Amino acid sequence: MNDTLTEAQWQSAHKIAIEFVKAQESIERNKEGISAELDKIISYFRTFANNSDAGTKFFKYVKELVRNGKQIGHSGKTPEYYRSIDQFCDQYLRDYQDNPQAMLQILGWTSRLMRYYKEAPIAERDSKLQEKAAVADTQAQRLAEIKASVKSKSFAEGDVVEAKVVNKTSGNKVTYELVGTSIKSSIREPKMFDKLKLEQVVKVQITEIADGIPKKFKRVD
Repeated sequence: MNDTLTEAQWQSAHKIAIEFVKAQESIERNKEGISAELDKIISYFRTFANNSDAGTKFFKYVKELVRNGKQIGHSGKTPEYYRSIDQFCDQYLRDYQDNPQAMLQILGWTSRLMRYYKEAPIAERDSKLQEKAAVADTQAQRLAEIKASVKSKSFAEGDVVEAKVVNKTSGNKVTYELVGTSIKSSIREPKMFDKLKLEQVVKVQITEIADGIPKKFKRVD
């Protein structure tokens, strides 16, 4: 499995894992019920995940399990397992219905994360998830700000532009911000560290760009 989940997909995997573990604990103390059924569903999903309609077929299959849970279940609790799987997959995976490979990766990590969350206290699980969500929100907000600030600009590698010194930290690191944007980069400046002042404007050369956004630059004046 090629694990290349986005931050949002990681959040989905964590949330589904927590919900499944909570559901399992509310059903009975046997901690393997939902895990076992989920692993079976993942194995079956893997057999047709390359089909163009795999996402749609997955949700139909899970709902079929819910409808026939009493007949095909191994215990009286199996229908409840299926209902929980149907509920939380529908809640967190619908957005990826057209991307079955992402669904498969999220479910695979959900299964793995369940093993961890079964042993961690509920408060710890929720706290860790909230911390990850806060970091993801901050990163998303920061990226949105950067994209908005460069919307009307066009950068290319090799361009020499103005940047302002916005921070100086230990290790002779200086943080520059491109003038007129919110794009920042920290660079070691062992020779100029003491001479550079906060708010000072200098010339920098862009050395790396990704998606139109300068990622690295160096001082040239």
